[in-house]
Amino acid sequence: MEFQGIGSKFTAASVEALAVVVFKDDNANDGILKELDALTGGQVADTIKAKEINGGQGETALIRFSAKGVKATRLLLVGCGERDKYKASSVAIASGTAARTLRKLNLKSFAFDARIDGDAVEIAQNAVQGVITSQFELDKYKTKDKNTKSLSKFVVHVDGGKPADLKKGVERGQIIGDSMNFARELANEPPNILHPTEMAKRAQAMAKEAGLKCEVLDEAKMEKLGMGSLISVTKGSEQPAKLIVLRYTPAKSTAKKGDVIGLVGKGITFDTGGISLKPGEGMDAMKYDMSGGATTLAAMRAIGLLKPSVPVIGVVAAVENMPDGKASRPSDVVTAMNGKTIEILNTDAEGRLILADAVAYAEKQGANRIIDMATLTGAVIIALGGHNTGIMGNDQELVDELISIGKETGEGFWQLPLGPEYSKDIRSDIADIKNIGPRGKAGTIMGAVFIQEFVDKAKWAHLDIAGTAWHDGVRPHQAKGPTGVAVRTLVKFVEKSQ
Repeated sequence: MEFQGIGSKFTAASVEALAVVVFKDDNANDGILKELDALTGGQVADTIKAKEINGGQGETALIRFSAKGVKATRLLLVGCGERDKYKASSVAIASGTAARTLRKLNLKSFAFDARIDGDAVEIAQNAVQGVITSQFELDKYKTKDKNTKSLSKFVVHVDGGKPADLKKGVERGQIIGDSMNFARELANEPPNILHPTEMAKRAQAMAKEAGLKCEVLDEAKMEKLGMGSLISVTKGSEQPAKLIVLRYTPAKSTAKKGDVIGLVGKGITFDTGGISLKPGEGMDAMKYDMSGGATTLAAMRAIGLLKPSVPVIGVVAAVENMPDGKASRPSDVVTAMNGKTIEILNTDAEGRLILADAVAYAEKQGANRIIDMATLTGAVIIALGGHNTGIMGNDQELVDELISIGKETGEGFWQLPLGPEYSKDIRSDIADIKNIGPRGKAGTIMGAVFIQEFVDKAKWAHLDIAGTAWHDGVRPHQAKGPTGVAVRTLVKFVEKSQ
């Protein structure tokens, strides 16, 4: 797809359609709407007056027109809710809604005006990212009824935007949008295709593209490092586990001496629950249990291409959790990389077992600020639904910063508490700790306090994305399925650390 940013002459864009944002209680006397109303012979005012569009988020109304000197013959009004709640991150939802709507009409090109003041780079970035992520579909393996309609050109208009700023914003939007779709493609792959070895291969190919160093540790290396917690999960599978390690080293670092950001992801390519077998109903969804790993890989891709001036390490534990005669049993005791012993009481609480060794490894490799991402608990879905990611950590400043950046990027994070009173609930009678807490109590927190046991001195935050990594319904701006959650927040966090 061709992308372009323009700072003037919105209606002169060489496209088939124009798209513009409208708000609740809007009218056709406001700036660009007034110009478009005149261009369409009063149809904008008529459409709003007739309440064919009320300005609610996701609403659209199409106007056909013909005007001298204007190539476009259609105008799409895109509802974005209340004006005072509209911000830069909302632009991606609006542009994505416009893109999906116009694509259905088999149109190939459109120009978009977000009707928002602010940083031209950020506005253009969000508009382009929204269009790119709107084009993702689940139909990769369909042989018929496959979406064949596509856009070929997108023009974003930011009134008064300088060409250099618009070019930068467009380029950033392409990198972030493509990286989010990279995460979504991984999460959507069936587990017979995306097993740990294949995930590692795709990480290696991506690293070459993004200018990252990539190392893949096999089970023998992990055994040698003492990763008994991680290895315990892979024993029941014929697919060997892989520890994917990506490194980004800037040409010139502005970070404080010894400052390395670590991104760690849970990469369970399929989760049966192991011996603690999950119910059959809904088990097919467990192909997305590697979404934390996909987020890590996608964020590292964007970081490699955007080239911030701080070093970052990405670690993904890619494992399949299966039941067979070699699988871990409830009551087994294993020893993790940091020497702690773990009583495994439920083999379906496997994500924390692989993250234990992964976060310890990241810290050993020099990371002093670690963020892990995992589809860890069903409890977080019960607590927060699909609108907010659960966040916990050992450093309030780090947690606060991620929550704040999430508000800027349009990704919601909701903090849950940690503390010694919760840590007591995972003390084992026969080992140092056990991998579950009391039945039915604070399940999300129990997963976090377990992982915390394997962080030594680093500042650490844990993101439980079980409820936000997958969306079951189609949205106006996005297909159903994997969301690529947290990629935008992680990239902005790294860039703000410069």
